[in-house]
Amino acid sequence: MDILKRIEHYREEEEKLKWEGTFAQYLDLLKEKPWIGQSAHSRVFNMIKDAGVEEVEGKRKYKFFSNQLFGLEEALERLVEEYFHPAAKRLDVRKRILLLMGPVSGGKSTLVSMLKRGLEHYSRTERGGVFSIKGCPMHEDPLHLIPQHLREDFYEEYGIRIEGNLSPLNTMRLEKEYHGRIEDVQVERVFFSEDKRVGIGTFSPSDPKSQDIADLTGSIDFSTIAEFGSESDPRAYRFDGELNKANRGLMEFQEMLKCDEKFLWHLLSLTQEGNFKAGRFALISADELIVAHTNETEYRSFISNKKNEALHSRIIVMPVPYNLKVTQEEKIYEKMINESDVSNVHVAPHTLRVAAMFTILTRMKEPKRGDIDLIKKMRLYDGENVEGFNSADVDEMKKEYQDEGMSGIDPRYVINRISSTIIRKEIPTINALDVLRALKEGLDQHPSITNELREKYLNFISLARKEYDDIAKKEVQKAFVYSYEESAKTLMDNYLDNVEAYCNKAKLHDPLTGEEINPDEKLMRSIEEQIGISENAKKAFREEILIRISAYARKGKRFDYNSHDRLREAIQKKLFADLKDVVKITTSSKTPDEQQLKKVNEVVARLIDEHGYNSTSANELLRYVGSLLNR
Repeated sequence: MDILKRIEHYREEEEKLKWEGTFAQYLDLLKEKPWIGQSAHSRVFNMIKDAGVEEVEGKRKYKFFSNQLFGLEEALERLVEEYFHPAAKRLDVRKRILLLMGPVSGGKSTLVSMLKRGLEHYSRTERGGVFSIKGCPMHEDPLHLIPQHLREDFYEEYGIRIEGNLSPLNTMRLEKEYHGRIEDVQVERVFFSEDKRVGIGTFSPSDPKSQDIADLTGSIDFSTIAEFGSESDPRAYRFDGELNKANRGLMEFQEMLKCDEKFLWHLLSLTQEGNFKAGRFALISADELIVAHTNETEYRSFISNKKNEALHSRIIVMPVPYNLKVTQEEKIYEKMINESDVSNVHVAPHTLRVAAMFTILTRMKEPKRGDIDLIKKMRLYDGENVEGFNSADVDEMKKEYQDEGMSGIDPRYVINRISSTIIRKEIPTINALDVLRALKEGLDQHPSITNELREKYLNFISLARKEYDDIAKKEVQKAFVYSYEESAKTLMDNYLDNVEAYCNKAKLHDPLTGEEINPDEKLMRSIEEQIGISENAKKAFREEILIRISAYARKGKRFDYNSHDRLREAIQKKLFADLKDVVKITTSSKTPDEQQLKKVNEVVARLIDEHGYNSTSANELLRYVGSLLNR
């Protein structure tokens, strides 16, 4: 009953949104709400803008695309700023077809689908209302009723420019039904719907031999010719092509570059002049955004054909590359799993992250700088702090290759392998090793991977495995150390006290006896050696730490455990080194004693309560780390 009540409520809300009146009443409404006279391009831009915009590190992030598209912020910002925004301002880019170009499963179709669903919802809002001449199959803009010689006066009074001419059908209706009185013409509010073919159209090419141009521009209704007497009577024409039905909104042109030429030429007039030819009529005006998508190979083939030069100049190409951020790739997999029937399967922590690492590595190009490898580059792209590098280095790397992210492993392949792993495992739990194994096995079955590429990808799986080994050790390390953060903080404070005394050539006070003692060189070296600080480099490293502490103090900030990446890493490794023997014995013992069993149970409980594992994945992790430590 709850669902039925919601359906009833939705129906009631829909009824409230409906509006119907004369053209004279519509003009009164237009004065009150001038935005309802906006163009199709303007409507799309305002829809995106009204969803919210936020500044992130000097770049605009459009909330409209959140929760569906991940890691494409730069491509989306460019799309909005270089196409939708200037098109909304009636600049010349609105006279271009928007062509999204990118690799398979890179988000192009999702992007177009979001624009379609967004327009459906937006047309039901105050700011997105759309009004048309009542009964018009093309949902024509009522402002086309204003005669050409009065449009300049109309602009001065209303501030709205009118483009396009009244369609043949409405021209006839104006004379026959309304006797030329445009003020009496009935106007209604319409709601975009792809299913009902209102304001949103989709054209997909089929067999060139059977494809009819009528699919785009409508066709003659031969059953009515006897009634109306002529094929040129607009009442004898079905205005039901995709270009007709998508008027005032958006038309998706799927696989545009595979279309027969005669279909593409119709787009030339529509994009440049805002009209198209249909039947035995004058040019028919249409206000719609045409968006197409293709892959890079097809696009290169298209522009190499001299016959396509005219159309090429009327296309704006927007690259939509693969995401290059590990954390964003994780979100893509999470979304795909949550939308499936296996969302109840326990995915162990870091499983999707490790899969994402492999995927991102396949998409990145080797850095041209000799002081950085792919792993560091991957971390920098993901926003991690890497010692010795900053945001300027990241920007420099992004400029090295214009086509980075246009090739590599696609999300569908990864999710297919994850799905395979889930189905094969009897216990509904999967971990990083299961997924890496499935990815490796899948490379043999992948149809488009050469032997050379396969070897390269196997190396990336090995790199992802090494990253997981480090993650797994740290995870167990944290679980084994009781009050891990407190232990790390205590060790770091002790180290910093000794460093400060060492650099200032001062003494420390023994907390028990109160006597003065020298800085503990053994303690400092045991920590510094964990990250490869040599005997010769120790003085410079300690002085750098002291300088960092002073810099924080000047800014009124407190230097803590997370203030210095390398020092934090050294502290973690030192703690783990002290515990390594305990971990090794506890995790690898086939017949643990009571004390060891108690310790294992405590660790498993902590992995479950604090780190997101379940009983199965926690025990699998412990066994794996035990095997690593025994190598």
